[in-house]
Amino acid sequence: MAAGAKKLPFWADAILLPALNLLAAFLVSGIVIWALGEDPFLALSLLIDGAFGFEEAISYTFYYATNFIFTGLAVSIAFHAGHFNIGGEGQAMLGGLGLTLAVFLFSGLSPFLAVIMAIIGAALFGAAWAYVPAYLQAKRGSHIVITTIMFNFIASSLLAYLLVGPLQRPGGQMPESADFPEGASLMPLHEIFGMFGKTFEDGPMNVSLIIALLCAVGVWFLLWRTRFGYELRVVGQNPNAAAFAGVSVSKMTIIAMMISGALAGMMGLNELLGQQHRLLGGFTLGYGFVGIAVAFMGRNHPVGIILAALLFGALYQGGAELAFEMPTITRDLIIMIQGLVILFAGALEHLFRDPVTRIFTKIQTAKEGAA
Repeated sequence: MAAGAKKLPFWADAILLPALNLLAAFLVSGIVIWALGEDPFLALSLLIDGAFGFEEAISYTFYYATNFIFTGLAVSIAFHAGHFNIGGEGQAMLGGLGLTLAVFLFSGLSPFLAVIMAIIGAALFGAAWAYVPAYLQAKRGSHIVITTIMFNFIASSLLAYLLVGPLQRPGGQMPESADFPEGASLMPLHEIFGMFGKTFEDGPMNVSLIIALLCAVGVWFLLWRTRFGYELRVVGQNPNAAAFAGVSVSKMTIIAMMISGALAGMMGLNELLGQQHRLLGGFTLGYGFVGIAVAFMGRNHPVGIILAALLFGALYQGGAELAFEMPTITRDLIIMIQGLVILFAGALEHLFRDPVTRIFTKIQTAKEGAA
């Protein structure tokens, strides 16, 4: 049996391997920073301080992490069903559109009702956008990676058309909608802390973080505590065995992709309903693609996804502070560091699996010999 085929302890698979991938990414980044004549340890210190060193930084870190929790969960649900949903960007865009339409339709009745309907609208539009590629995969055999990529482009074009046409701010020149009506927004968390007598510096972190965490709990319960989740995972592991056992593979494909699309669509809660308070062209900023790396680094488990999302949130926020403190390290270099983390955590996630497995095998053999 090949070393890579042997099973590692859970803690080694869930913690040790991602930590080694992360260490390798930071090592390569440190070499690049050193080659530029800067101190890599000082850069790392500035990055950590910029992400967690003061309350406003913490707020921004969790704000970015909220986006990645939604998109990471979206990727993981599809992955457990055996599919690679690369259409998170498009589904998030359509989710933002559904959210915006609900806000303008229901805000005249009640701002609270508008917020509730916006959450539902974001999930429904995201799910509906994922339905078509899912149907084509389940019923016509179309490759879901290709169709979801194409649907990203279609969503981007549709949003651009609407924001320079029917939904454009009256009299405006920018690709953006009018501002949401007063009260139709998610409350910032620092205001909630204030209601309980706790002071926290103003920041963009808002109620959507709590919604994202509740979604993570819901995904965990769905996948590991329900019959539906068990059947979905069986379909992902072996569709032929699932079909032999009476599970409808095509039905599971469509449902899993629609849940995935709904989660991706809810990313707009944080960006639009929590912070921008209007629909913006390109508001997704690649968060749908980063969700792929977040899901893989988190081993497609909700707990791992939350931790990975926090890491990427820290890289986004801390990287911005690092670029400000060290002018030699430009924004492009920060993006390169983020890309290295994605490379090692996503594309090269099994880089250290074989050597680590060999070490564990030798330790286990030595223990058995001593016994």
